[in-house]
Amino acid sequence: MKPFLMLAARADDEPADAEYEAFLLRTGLNESSLIRHRLEAEPMPEIDLEDWSGIIVGGSPFNTSTPQEDKSRVQLRVEGELDALITRLLEADFPFMGACYGLGLLTRHEGGVVDGTYSEEVSYPQVELTRAGRTDPLMEGMPTSFQAFVAHTEAVAAPPAGGVVLASSATCPVQILRVRSNLYATQFHPELDGDYLAHRLAFYAGHGYFDDDRLPQIQQEVRRQDVSDSWKVLSNFVTRYSR
Repeated sequence: MKPFLMLAARADDEPADAEYEAFLLRTGLNESSLIRHRLEAEPMPEIDLEDWSGIIVGGSPFNTSTPQEDKSRVQLRVEGELDALITRLLEADFPFMGACYGLGLLTRHEGGVVDGTYSEEVSYPQVELTRAGRTDPLMEGMPTSFQAFVAHTEAVAAPPAGGVVLASSATCPVQILRVRSNLYATQFHPELDGDYLAHRLAFYAGHGYFDDDRLPQIQQEVRRQDVSDSWKVLSNFVTRYSR
């Protein structure tokens, strides 16, 4: 099997490594079949799409909606590299899975609107598949309503013209988006369980994802939630696109 490539953009080692561990667990892959490259640390390597089964982009403290003049040099480089890659992926209709940050990148690239209108503090909403989502092959075996973890200060306010909304929630209208046939992105985090989320939150005080004074309480709350149905997105992605 050709491996999958995970492109990450988290500067702190501990949450970055935990994110990779979570993606390994939810995809069922190992370190030789899910290769990680940390874009915030090194420029993107040359990527020959023929070498890979698919591309995964995880979350990041970067926001695509930050004004260009306010972005760091690292963020500008990372987003320039990812924009160029997404152009290639769209041309090839190549398998892509973006989580949170990946959704913002794909939406912005295709002319949709990403802003703070539908931001969500740390929570676990019910996500509902749309009519299109219920028949999409990536949603096979998933319930029409499931709980998932969210924490984001930007979201899709208007999907791109060519995008298909596959899932929504009461507080955020785009929870899963598909562009063309094989490029997908979620607003929620399909890699997380309560323990992984509680661990991650300890590193992101002051980022607007939660009330810092309530961190211990929020960590207890998320550890009690069952979001296991949301993980199916990742396992389905690997099952469908492994080659």
